[in-house]
Amino acid sequence: MENIFNIQTEQEFLDASLKTFRYQYENIEIYRQFVDFLKINPDEVDSILKIPFLPIEMFKNHKILDRNMTAGLYFQSSGTTQMNLSRHFIADENLYEESIYKSFEQFIGKPEDFIFLGLLPSYLERQNSSLIYMVNYLMKKSAKPENGYFLYNHSELFELLHQLHDKNVILFGVSFALLDFLDAAESLNLTVSGSQNLTIIETGGMKGRKEEMTKDELLKILQEGFKTDKIYSEYSMTELLSQAYSLGNNEYECPGWMRILIRNAEDPLAYEQDGRTGAINIIDLANIHSCSFIATQDLGKITGNKFQVLGRIDHSDIRGCSLLVS
Repeated sequence: MENIFNIQTEQEFLDASLKTFRYQYENIEIYRQFVDFLKINPDEVDSILKIPFLPIEMFKNHKILDRNMTAGLYFQSSGTTQMNLSRHFIADENLYEESIYKSFEQFIGKPEDFIFLGLLPSYLERQNSSLIYMVNYLMKKSAKPENGYFLYNHSELFELLHQLHDKNVILFGVSFALLDFLDAAESLNLTVSGSQNLTIIETGGMKGRKEEMTKDELLKILQEGFKTDKIYSEYSMTELLSQAYSLGNNEYECPGWMRILIRNAEDPLAYEQDGRTGAINIIDLANIHSCSFIATQDLGKITGNKFQVLGRIDHSDIRGCSLLVS
């Protein structure tokens, strides 16, 4: 396959998507069975809208992996111990790392220019988290001595943010942990000093730890609490190797090798027009060795060249990143 990270035009994306579809039909058994079950002739798939999207639930019960590859590790979704968790087997760590670097560089900047702090307790406390792998990789590329994670030691994080007031700092945080930090600072009568050098990247999710709120409500609380307008969001999930970023207003952008489509929530083979709410389908060409065409349980809508995440389809498992309602 050609280098997906060099895609520049929609025609190049279309060509790469169709080539990836045919490759995965031939080499990923579960996907082939799914396409055959739908009685779709792969030779007749000549547009993105004709490509079948594998239900994301398939990652819970099947090993979705290129028959030509072996997997040195896997990522596992978050959830309670009673849930059947998704597993994404990773055949090429370098591909994931290149996707991390290039999308971060496109939307945020070069990782080498930042100090990275992580407030991700629910992810640090379990194994095989793709989010922790991503932040670890960004820290490695940054190579700053101040890089580090925090669990519930809020006063230590507060002091470090104060010390790094004049540095370019990115704080990755799961939503409930960021709110806990602001609550702890308030209870200790500590005021977070506003800094144009501090960027918050929230990864979504209350995980049952906080009352759910809209994304707009969350962003407003974080802006006021951290005294910065640079409250960004990252959208990805265990089953993806790519990330979309929002630089505000709950409007996400995809890197060149990733696309969002909005399907009808009742008819999985029909698509909604721009501006209408439906279920999110994702094309992630970095998933060449698993499945690049995934039908998620997230709700969203497309507006221009951006998309919004608006919650989850009823009765879906609570899992993944950036799944707050809006």
